[in-house]
Amino acid sequence: MTLPVHLVPTLAGVGPGTEVTVDGDEAHHAVAVRRLRVGEQVVLTDGRGTSVRGVVASTGKRVFTAVVEEVARHEPPAPEVVVVQAIPKGDRGELAVEVLTEVGVARIVPWAASRSVAVWKGDRAEKSLGRWRSSAREAAKQARRSWFPDVSEMASTADVVALVSEADLAVVLHEDATDPLATVEVPTGRLVVVVGPEGGLTADEVAAFVGAGAVSVRLGSEVLRTSTAGLAAVSALLSRTGRWS
Repeated sequence: MTLPVHLVPTLAGVGPGTEVTVDGDEAHHAVAVRRLRVGEQVVLTDGRGTSVRGVVASTGKRVFTAVVEEVARHEPPAPEVVVVQAIPKGDRGELAVEVLTEVGVARIVPWAASRSVAVWKGDRAEKSLGRWRSSAREAAKQARRSWFPDVSEMASTADVVALVSEADLAVVLHEDATDPLATVEVPTGRLVVVVGPEGGLTADEVAAFVGAGAVSVRLGSEVLRTSTAGLAAVSALLSRTGRWS
């Protein structure tokens, strides 16, 4: 049986026999929605590489405790994958974050591309970023990840250029590119994938990223939506690494 996973702020210093308290919204969902009961087993994680399996010892309105039985610590997955996701319209951003989290991305960077239809400003920016982070958190629990992805603050094109320049491999998905993604050699280290908006990348954006060291590539003859292109690209890259062997 697949055990439910719950996120806690820290698991520092825990070991078998330690009682861990889970409270707030996380506990409310477990107790009130999932009907968690004393004696059930759960998995708790700090999202930074440590997970524990334990038995529920008590429950309350917005709190439960679990006694730790086993502790597991995991190194960050390698290679590290960063996806720069141009901000799409509607709820397609949350969809992109969800599937990228499920496939194992380490960091997701919302990007205000020149042709992004949606614009994040003021309160909308704060709320939209909050929804992206919530989607990543819930998807990471569903995928049983011990390392949760970071969802960065909104980036400018200059910020993305800096990310590209520091990567061991950076690819820009571009429908007019001549090189297929399948021909790119995948190194160890940090991989950066840049996904453009619904309106496509501008020539200046492509030139800036390529100038910083990125490779402009196409996925195939089909043109994918911005919300699914990142998933396809990351899957293609990871299938050629030890992470999926």
